[in-house]
Amino acid sequence: MAGELRGHLLSRAVDHIAEHGVGALTLRGLAAGIGTSHRMLIYHFGSKEGLLVEVVREVEARQRAALATLDLDPATSLADTIRAMWHRLADPALWPYERLFFEMYGQAVQGHPGTAPLLEGLVDNWLDLNVELAARWQVPAEVARTHARLGLAVIRGLLLDLLATGDRAGTDAALETFAVGYEAGLPIPTRVRPVADDSPPTTGRARS
Repeated sequence: MAGELRGHLLSRAVDHIAEHGVGALTLRGLAAGIGTSHRMLIYHFGSKEGLLVEVVREVEARQRAALATLDLDPATSLADTIRAMWHRLADPALWPYERLFFEMYGQAVQGHPGTAPLLEGLVDNWLDLNVELAARWQVPAEVARTHARLGLAVIRGLLLDLLATGDRAGTDAALETFAVGYEAGLPIPTRVRPVADDSPPTTGRARS
């Protein structure tokens, strides 16, 4: 019962932040906005920071789930997949969450009280997803995680750029350069189609 109520409060907090942003958000103000009391939020999340950490983790989990189920045609190129991921993550509807993400990320790496849990899985959970996607294009297993880390760093860096500058055209162009260059420079056959789940992997000579 307590877990169900906690999940309900978290979902309402996510929706509230999407509509109103973070700004000068207070725990009392958020509680009033979602129809509860600040004492109830403290009981379930410990503090304002604890609640915001959980909001970030929930939104991150939702985005990973959505990206994992991208409806891609089997002929979709690797570059097109990178573009599709960027298009989703750069959606202005996600900006309030992404601003909160970077704010809480900064606090967590500085050891701000109540924010340490954010660092758990903050990178690895995304690497796991990206490795799964990379396998569709036969990215060699021995380098897949390194490639996944590079892709995550590029996307997060461009999101920070976009939030700071508002330059969608510039960040789109940078993403395009990365997507095309990454696909062309892979040490595997270029423009290879992803392998369907029920098909045996095809082999190809790596480029030197």
